[in-house]
Amino acid sequence: MTRAPHTTNQQTGTAMNHWTPHDIPDQSGRTALITGANSGIGLQTARVLAARGARVILAGRGQTKLDQAADAVRAAAPGARADTLVLDLADLSSVREAATRIAETETIDLLFNNAGVMNLPERQTTHDGFEMTFGTNHLGHFAFDAQLWPALRRSTAPRVITVSAIAARWPMGKLDDLMSEKNYRAMGAYAKSKRANIVYTLELARRTATGRLEALVIHPGSAMTGLQQHGTGRLSRLITPLAARLMMGSPDGAAWPSLYAATSAHVHSGQFIGPAGRDQTSGTPKPAKLPKGADDPDEGRRLWTVSEDLTGVPFDPGM
Repeated sequence: MTRAPHTTNQQTGTAMNHWTPHDIPDQSGRTALITGANSGIGLQTARVLAARGARVILAGRGQTKLDQAADAVRAAAPGARADTLVLDLADLSSVREAATRIAETETIDLLFNNAGVMNLPERQTTHDGFEMTFGTNHLGHFAFDAQLWPALRRSTAPRVITVSAIAARWPMGKLDDLMSEKNYRAMGAYAKSKRANIVYTLELARRTATGRLEALVIHPGSAMTGLQQHGTGRLSRLITPLAARLMMGSPDGAAWPSLYAATSAHVHSGQFIGPAGRDQTSGTPKPAKLPKGADDPDEGRRLWTVSEDLTGVPFDPGM
């Protein structure tokens, strides 16, 4: 895959007009690992890449659902190679086991940090004591990426694509009180984790700027992907079934920014990609506006350091 030229302005770059997944070049010989691949955006990403010839590794918490997802990929792309990887991002021992399994022998060309949880009505904690939303959406992926890194180093043109959200722009997403110990708000914890996804990816891009790896972060717009099912409050029960078809797009279209970031020659490391349609909820992917201050190198360094300290996993991403 041709590496696009790097520019210093995070908001520049050329997006193809009317891009669709039909524009994805042949992916034969490349391997994509996708977290949260048993449903929603992750599953659709796997389907499309498999249809373009990539081998896909579907990572998720339960083997039964992963097997069903792999069967769905093979049904959509006969002859496709779809493997599975049990990975619970809310348990660092599971993260370590899964990452080690891949890092020892595999070559990963495309890594999608896609899995996530949102809208947990009460504060919960991961197996290791982290607030569940931040612990899963950011810390779990950070530790997984760090320990998986040898597999990415083997690739000649690796890309890391992290799935954030529009919520990263909300004021409640400020990166303080990371464990929401002082004040827990479900969507505040989610916004915090999604801002962390962006800050982490931009710091990863800075730390790999002289190498061959490209790190991009995307937001999918609005779509019913399964994340909304985590909400159990009265408002969630009322809105989710009624608004699904009227207010939100499908996981098919929501996967476009991830697929574009992973396969287009018109992107570069450090970009934030999102839908170009009305209110940035759907449409052709293009560079999107970053949340204010998310590209601050000081914030990136602070988050990287605290992530290493909390997880106990050192991360040197040199390529």
